[in-house]
Amino acid sequence: FFKANETKLKLTLPTGAIIQFKSAEKPDNLYGDDVYACVFDEFTRSREEAWFALRSTLTATNGWCKFIGNVKGKKNWGYRMAQRAKQGEQNFEHFKITAYDAAREGLLTMEEIEQAKRDLPESVFKELYLAEAAEDGSNPFGISYIQQCTYPMSSGPAICYGIDLAKSSDYTVIIGLDRNGSVCDYRRFQKDWRQTTQEILALPNAQIAIDSTGVGDPIAEDIARVKDVELFKFTSSSKQQIMEGLSLAIQQRRITFPEGQIKDELEQFEFEYTRTGVRYSAPVGLHDDCVCSLALAWHKFRTSAGMSGHYAII
Repeated sequence: FFKANETKLKLTLPTGAIIQFKSAEKPDNLYGDDVYACVFDEFTRSREEAWFALRSTLTATNGWCKFIGNVKGKKNWGYRMAQRAKQGEQNFEHFKITAYDAAREGLLTMEEIEQAKRDLPESVFKELYLAEAAEDGSNPFGISYIQQCTYPMSSGPAICYGIDLAKSSDYTVIIGLDRNGSVCDYRRFQKDWRQTTQEILALPNAQIAIDSTGVGDPIAEDIARVKDVELFKFTSSSKQQIMEGLSLAIQQRRITFPEGQIKDELEQFEFEYTRTGVRYSAPVGLHDDCVCSLALAWHKFRTSAGMSGHYAII
């Protein structure tokens, strides 16, 4: 019923009609021939410039476009398009399909959905499974949850530490957690590597996870020769995993931290979906050293010290 050109990702039907598959990675490649209808999949993860290009190809034909994608907060063009449809704008239609709708149709099981609800932070589950944009859709922790976990610094001894290394433009941050998962030691500074190393070696005996990514790698290795530490390399996947662990701890109120820089960075922290996963970072021009250090501390608490069963009770 059709001829396939796998090189150009093109199907030609007996009528002469052409179905072609294109990537939105480079919007300029979408300009060209008139299009009679199109499906824009994962549009919420694409740049708005891709829609501008595609829209121009539908003009001469009055063609239709179907947009498919997960909800991704409220600070994006996809959300704005959906709101126009929901408000009844002419020639727009809006459809909301949740994971529970899929379960009713036999495409998913309720058991899988409930397991995902337990595994994922609430904000991520609501967006990916319930199609609900969070008010703080770009913040993985939730502003209200951050506030609920804000308490004065503990005076108890630290049983684990998370250390994010930096030298010049960023800050080295050391955060210690006590047996209840409360921040009891906090240090943020810019020093040379020798002074930073001395500061870390002088820490009390406790479980330590230290950032060994990039310029901090040789320093972390030098420290590991003297002190028993876990060298943690931040990659896109490992950072996603450790940040989701921290997000879950904050939303379950199993960790506390004081007012100030830690709380400020948590509130400023953002995530966005990319083709390779979820990217977590501070907004341009801001820092995320405290967030990374806190995430490392909670990682160490959860995987070692925290296994004893001590959790924050609030």
